[in-house]
Amino acid sequence: MKTIANLIAALIVATWVMTIAILSLKNVTPVSLKFFTFTSIQIPFFLAIAFSVGAGIVLMALIQPLWSLAGAKRNSDDDFDEDDFSFNDVRK
Repeated sequence: MKTIANLIAALIVATWVMTIAILSLKNVTPVSLKFFTFTSIQIPFFLAIAFSVGAGIVLMALIQPLWSLAGAKRNSDDDFDEDDFSFNDVRK
């Protein structure tokens, strides 16, 4: 099962790399990014896409450990015993 997950992850990354390569060949017109009142310098469109994808990958790599910590804390708070789920007490 882990091999299939690795294969799917590799296919997703390869698709992104091919998409960025195609965009870099097709879109070399300069664009400037605006965020509220701030405006960036003009950079090619494919660089803006590449930086956005890279920033997304880095942020998700940083956020994933926090999600696992939150999930571990939530699971440790559950104090159910095995006896809570036994069905041997059912009357006939």
